Amino acid sequence: MLSDYVNTLGQLLLRTYGERVHKVAIDAGLSCPNRDGSKGIGGCTFCNNVTFSPNGRAPDPILEQIQNGREVLIKRTGAKKYIAYFQAYTNTYSDIETLSKMYETALSEDDIIGLSIGTRPDCVPDEVIDLLVDYQNKGFDIWLELGLQSAFDKTLKRINRGHGFEEYRQTLLAARGKGLRVCTHLIIGLPGENETHFKATLQRVLNLGVDGLKFHPLHVVKGTQLANDWRRGEYRPMTMEYYVKAVSDLIMMAPKDMIYHRLTGTANKQQLLAPEWCNKKWKVLNSIEAELRSKNKEKVLWN
Repeated sequence: MLSDYVNTLGQLLLRTYGERVHKVAIDAGLSCPNRDGSKGIGGCTFCNNVTFSPNGRAPDPILEQIQNGREVLIKRTGAKKYIAYFQAYTNTYSDIETLSKMYETALSEDDIIGLSIGTRPDCVPDEVIDLLVDYQNKGFDIWLELGLQSAFDKTLKRINRGHGFEEYRQTLLAARGKGLRVCTHLIIGLPGENETHFKATLQRVLNLGVDGLKFHPLHVVKGTQLANDWRRGEYRPMTMEYYVKAVSDLIMMAPKDMIYHRLTGTANKQQLLAPEWCNKKWKVLNSIEAELRSKNKEKVLWN
């Protein structure tokens, strides 16, 4: 099993609560500073967020989204406890009153045991960190998920990210300094990057300290600048074999107690242009498990 080699969030929650706990994805209808013009327009070159958000850009009310997600997860896994995952776009990008209202709407449900807040590192002021710490102090399971993607400012500029590594460093240290757990998102296969880049990125993240990691392959989806680059032959997606080896190498670099929120990502078939293997989640995960099994056998032999 994959959990023999990595400490997954699912296994951590199972140990903590004695039963399965799953994330329910929520689209709060918020925007992003490099989409609304405050830092830029057009968003990241790879981002068509409809691809990643099941509710599109006309989101239902939060409680309705939770109920819809609950119905699916009960049938699929039997889970009866959930973490409200504010996923789409930048979920700290509003005034504190609006944010507290939407977070507390989710937490008002008896079977919601915590929050996972996806955001950018340049959009997390101290008052938001304090709010999340307050929920944590009340007994809720809280994660701040920071989309870093790369530690190289040249790459971040190329993909129109709108922030640099320094913003990540400041926010990470501020959050963890107050006891808030942070999961960092990293993308493998970014334009202009190779093995040297993504390994150096992880090392910089580990050097600062982090509680969880989420790895994504770079998708080419419709309606993005990256899709235009791909059509012109200016971007060539990586193979599944390359990705599997990359993720396995990164896992071997990280501490054994690292918590992995995700080891791959998928996009819906209607939006995905390339690489086609990104639709094959379980094939990718099974391949990562096989690669880790092989690496761990080699490690035993070396020792």
